[in-house]
Amino acid sequence: MTLATSSDPAAAHAQTATDSWAKPADAVLQELDSQREGLMPHEAVRRLAVHGANELPAQQRTPALLRFLLQFNNALILFLLAAAALAGALGHWVDASVIVAVVTVNAIVGFVQEGKAEEALNALRSLLAPSARVLRAGQRASVPVATLVPGDIVLLEAGDRVPADLRLLRARGLLVDEAILTGESVASVKTEASVDAKAALGDREGMAYSGTLVAAGQGVGLVVATGSHTEIGRISSLLGSVQSLTTPLLRQVNQFGRRFTVLSIVVAGVLFAYAVGLRDMDWVDALMVVVAIAVSLVPEGLPAVITITLAIGVRRMAARHAIVRRLPAVETLGATTVICSDKTGTLTRNEMTACRVVTDSACIGVGGSGYAPVGAIDLPEGNEDLPTNARRLIEVGLLCNDAQLLQPEPGDWKVDGDPMEGALVALAMKAGLEPDALRAGHPRADEIPFDAQHRFMATLHVLADGGAQLLVKGAPERVLAMSSGQLDADGTTQPLDAAYWQRSIADAASAGERVLGFAMRRLDAAPPQLDFGAAGELVFLGIVGFIDPPRAEAMAAVADCRSAGIAVKMITGDHAATAAAIAAQLGLAEQPVVVTGQAIDAASDTELRALALQAHVFARADPAHKLRVVRALQAQGHVVAMTGDGVNDAPSLKQADVGIAMGNKGTDAAKEAAQIVLADDNFASIVAAVSEGRTVYDNIRKVIAWTLPTNGGEVLAIVAALMLGLTLPMTPPQILWINMILTITLGLVLAFEPAEPGVMQRLPRSPQAPLLSPFMLWRVAFVSVLFTVGVFAIMAWAQYRSFGTELARTMVVNVLCVMEIAYLFNVRYLHMGSFTWRGARGTPAVLWAIAAVVLAQLAFTYLPWMQALFDTRDVPLIDGLVILGVGVVLMAVLEVEKALLRRWGLFADLGAPATGGRPVPGEVSR
Repeated sequence: MTLATSSDPAAAHAQTATDSWAKPADAVLQELDSQREGLMPHEAVRRLAVHGANELPAQQRTPALLRFLLQFNNALILFLLAAAALAGALGHWVDASVIVAVVTVNAIVGFVQEGKAEEALNALRSLLAPSARVLRAGQRASVPVATLVPGDIVLLEAGDRVPADLRLLRARGLLVDEAILTGESVASVKTEASVDAKAALGDREGMAYSGTLVAAGQGVGLVVATGSHTEIGRISSLLGSVQSLTTPLLRQVNQFGRRFTVLSIVVAGVLFAYAVGLRDMDWVDALMVVVAIAVSLVPEGLPAVITITLAIGVRRMAARHAIVRRLPAVETLGATTVICSDKTGTLTRNEMTACRVVTDSACIGVGGSGYAPVGAIDLPEGNEDLPTNARRLIEVGLLCNDAQLLQPEPGDWKVDGDPMEGALVALAMKAGLEPDALRAGHPRADEIPFDAQHRFMATLHVLADGGAQLLVKGAPERVLAMSSGQLDADGTTQPLDAAYWQRSIADAASAGERVLGFAMRRLDAAPPQLDFGAAGELVFLGIVGFIDPPRAEAMAAVADCRSAGIAVKMITGDHAATAAAIAAQLGLAEQPVVVTGQAIDAASDTELRALALQAHVFARADPAHKLRVVRALQAQGHVVAMTGDGVNDAPSLKQADVGIAMGNKGTDAAKEAAQIVLADDNFASIVAAVSEGRTVYDNIRKVIAWTLPTNGGEVLAIVAALMLGLTLPMTPPQILWINMILTITLGLVLAFEPAEPGVMQRLPRSPQAPLLSPFMLWRVAFVSVLFTVGVFAIMAWAQYRSFGTELARTMVVNVLCVMEIAYLFNVRYLHMGSFTWRGARGTPAVLWAIAAVVLAQLAFTYLPWMQALFDTRDVPLIDGLVILGVGVVLMAVLEVEKALLRRWGLFADLGAPATGGRPVPGEVSR
């Protein structure tokens, strides 16, 4: 049977996936009508049409009706519905209708906006769609995991998530973490061997199952099952579920809302008792007043607005190449004080170029930049061609190499594989070598893949005379330690001059270059399998220096961080001298302080805390060092963002307050451990995300700073009139009208505010900062009093003008709306003055909301049916101007108050410049 003729995809899967582990690999290849070079592209397309996408069934979405009804499952909303029911039972149908309208409109807005937020998060999942490396028609390619089909040949390496059920054709040191299927915490050893058909899943050495993680080594596998036909598909374990819209801040707000509801009920009960017992009000009238007061106090739209604010922040971050996987990261970013970043590809361009070749007697310069195979090689004086040892070195660099150079467009060269290996291919082409021809003439028989533990790669090549040669490249110190001789310019083996090579390595590193060492060994015969025992007694050929210049945008981003009070610390596996040179170019410090991995090992946890604060660069660091550095910084109270890309970076990414994985070069293991994934692997995107995180938190503060004082001002005016025995400035329906019209307009627009100027010139906020800071509490009290003064001032004006109570109350409703608009313009800029052209102009959202409020108030004031419903009267033009004047006065008072508070420095959360605040961690006093 072959897939090419199968008309039943499910049957085909069943016959090939159930016992593939029990058959020899070649037999499974034949059964699936495939070959080790992979499928032809057109055949892959045909099979995709037959078998469908390699993905599990989508998670069932909550029905729209249920999502709408869930909008009412909130303590604040249930309280309002109870108030509406009570009003209706007492025959106050206008009051009941307005309360129901408030609740319904709030539910509709929440339903629509949260739906958009979920859609935005779902759309972001597509940006994280994984890819797999395959062989098709003998060529390596990267394809979306969803397009894999039975018969595809997949390439695996450490850190990959297995994309489908695979029958292994080749395994070298391959360990696979199968915990999601077996619960076994120890990674399973994988080989090409077949096992008994009845073997348990955890004993199937020749299989790698979809969803498991490659812990170490390399492998090649044949796809035998995809989608719901895989093992993980059979147990219906859905991966990558939709991110729920909940965060610690939202939970805090919801808890605050519940407590506020209880407080509102208590206050309403006390006021009711006072009005009936001491003021002899009719109990029904008193009840409707306190119900209206309680409804005004309750900030029912606050959770929905904050959810919308977070979702907008997520969308803005995605537009700046930072994809948020977990919503709490949005909040935490605004409080970040230290960013620990990898060097290569994040702070630098990750476009390596071989710039020097050093042999036993010459230092050969190489021109060009990037991966384009264009550039001159500076031959040693008196040489018309490359010396023998230099040519052999370049050949080893090409053969002990898995990368390919591609030219998708003329002049645009890309590397498929490791950047340094790509630079070696470009170097070989500059030297006149043809990669395909040289590799075809020296077929690879076996290999030891590069691993962070042994720090070298070795390949075995069979020679025509029956012998073999072992080619090695890796960290120069490691390759030197494995060598016993060196090759001279004539191709003769000489004793190893270790001191000379150490000086050459140091010279290259001091120039900011990364360095690889190269060696080889002639064997009389090829061993059955290459192991570490053969990697000794090597002949050292020389070193190659590579440059990877800093990104221009990274240098600007580092400067932004320093002005924002955020320390940037580079953690790299490179030499100390190399790392220091790049750090100086980036502007981490004028004289970067470098701490090596050896020093980290020697330091106790207490000593490391001081080292972590002082250092700008951690060189020769491994993943364990990263984890200790993060913990040391957190122990000092810092909020740490950490970047990572490797499978071994997962612990430090989880430990960090914000784990940031690389989207391009990052492994699946790193991405799953991280809260944020960078689509472009660019450090500048981290800083852009921090800026957006600060903006999101600013906007949430603005929403709270606007909602609570405006609600408080309305209520305080009513309570003051009730306590003083004065005419109530508004009727219950009018109170409810204000609450409804402003909640669905002005209450939403602050979620859409852009960043304030200077958002990255402020110190990070404290992660322990309360939801209601001292400044917010002051604003609630101060603005509530100002609103109350405004209400009674307009009542006094109406009395002075000999207006009736109905017109006076109409003017009060309008003056409250005007004051709330004026306060909105003030609160849009908490860290600067609002009397600017930019402040007056507003955003489109603000202008549309104000237009809606103005139209609603004109209808409320002048339309006959609205006058009948709410007992309002026409407001004369001159009095309308007075109402507008109250708003201007309020704005002026609040601007003066804001300026004075900033000058006096009474509240830290008004934002002092970073340059005048606490020193940036890592700045060493001189």
